[in-house]
Amino acid sequence: MKFLRAYDIDIIKLKEGKHTFSFEVKDEFFKFYEADDWVNGSDLTASVTVTKTASLMEADFDIAGTIRLTCDRSLEEFDHPMKVAEKVIYKYGQVEQEISEDVFMITKDTPSINVAQLIYEFILLAIPAKKIHPDYLDEMDDDEFEEEGSLVYLSEEYDSDEYGEEEIPEKPADPRWDILNKLKKKD
Repeated sequence: MKFLRAYDIDIIKLKEGKHTFSFEVKDEFFKFYEADDWVNGSDLTASVTVTKTASLMEADFDIAGTIRLTCDRSLEEFDHPMKVAEKVIYKYGQVEQEISEDVFMITKDTPSINVAQLIYEFILLAIPAKKIHPDYLDEMDDDEFEEEGSLVYLSEEYDSDEYGEEEIPEKPADPRWDILNKLKKKD
């Protein structure tokens, strides 16, 4: 766990106000988290600005640089630019616990916070689900970048030449509903 100590921020020594810390995120970082099977290299810098007050601390994370990924289409490696901005709040309380994904409770006696896991999660969430080499972005399938509101599926039963745009044929009702509708009409 000696590797993780490089990502510690000694908060007990900090005075109230803003303090900025910088962390390098290189290949060893992803090897430690055993994520080197989907990240082939990185040149990232994580800048953490901690604003300390009497009741809480805000930590603003700015992660910038490039990460080396493998294209899902061509299996070629490429450098993907990355810019991430996130915020985490540390509140003082009786026990140390995670309140939500971006709010943590720590005690007044907590000597330091480790930001490695947060940096890892922020990077992980910023990686696109579909990793496409920049050379192949122009060759994307038409349906991959459809405009919002465009038609995705058209049933074979509906032929726009046969019916006008306003005339969409109704599907025959299920006979079981007919029986229920008769009971409803009696009331």
